[in-house]
Amino acid sequence: MSGNGVSARGIRQVGYFDCAGGGQVVVDGRVAFIAHMKAPHGTTIVDVSDPSKPRQLAAIEVPTGTHSHKVRAANGLMLVNREAHGGQPSSPNPPRGLGIYDVSTPSRPREITLWRSGGTGVHRFTFDGRYAYLSPEMDGYVGNIMLILDLADPSRPQEVGRWWMPGQWTAGGETPTWSGRQHRCHHPIRVGNRLYVSYWHGGFVILDVEDLAKPRFVSGLDWSPPFLTPTHTALPVPFPLNGRRVMLVADEDVAKLEPGPPAFLWLVDITDEKKPVPFASFQVEGIGDGPQPDMTGCHQPVETITSTEIPVAWFANGLRIVDIARPHAPREVAHFVPTAPEGSTRVCSNDVFVDDRGLMYLVDRVRGVHILERV
Repeated sequence: MSGNGVSARGIRQVGYFDCAGGGQVVVDGRVAFIAHMKAPHGTTIVDVSDPSKPRQLAAIEVPTGTHSHKVRAANGLMLVNREAHGGQPSSPNPPRGLGIYDVSTPSRPREITLWRSGGTGVHRFTFDGRYAYLSPEMDGYVGNIMLILDLADPSRPQEVGRWWMPGQWTAGGETPTWSGRQHRCHHPIRVGNRLYVSYWHGGFVILDVEDLAKPRFVSGLDWSPPFLTPTHTALPVPFPLNGRRVMLVADEDVAKLEPGPPAFLWLVDITDEKKPVPFASFQVEGIGDGPQPDMTGCHQPVETITSTEIPVAWFANGLRIVDIARPHAPREVAHFVPTAPEGSTRVCSNDVFVDDRGLMYLVDRVRGVHILERV
């Protein structure tokens, strides 16, 4: 597979790394970490010093029935999720939680420990070099909650604090007002003393974490229903737009409440953070308003925002660069849609990362990572 794009505007392919399909790619220095969708593939570590010739340094496998599709790396540590994978038989005493590795020598990753959670394990998370902000399942709760781990000593992770949506703590006598696991933490993103937490069909919440041991609810907003797709990411823009504070909110084009149009990207005014107000949205031109197959619409924006041009992984519509300089009228300024991987009828762009050189790493759920640059 060549990885040549079938549709591109304003973006050029620099390199391509052929590998099993992935859920996330991150880069620390000149090393890329690729988290895969299906066992036995766990995490692949790749030298991207020369982005035109990425070179595998190491690979970690996981047992059958284990999903390890998310990864973060900083300060010589690599964190990976360990989650149950539906449809695969599970191994005895399966790993469920957060895997912590020493990658100070990237070609020789060494497992330090596994922090075990309850239930199906950990889904997505973020990491600031010391604290990890997780979405684990925990005993006594319905669905994933928000939990903070201190990794000052990575061999002995310590829980610092947790927060859950009222109704999740069934062991404490709470009763959900929703169906099944519809309200559950997807992943938290920390900026300053705030956590911006996507909560699936529970919308998003903003938490005050001035005291990490006692996260405090500030506000939240849930638009599902009437909108059909779950909230995947709540991402504050780190600079003002037209004098206002703005948050990007990506809904994920899966798990719809009923058949309907694909998910899109929201812009939410959080100038008054106690009263978040959605005021604009963006959808890829040409996507119809009628029911579409899952994974046609939006998935995940880049989480490190450095300008008003926001790369967004848009599932079957590849990578879209959305300019929010005029926040009431977001517009596409570039795109890259690769060829469909062999055996697939369309691409499935799952996540995107931008390194300190401005290179974009676009991972496909089925196969491969494209390394791209804006032109």
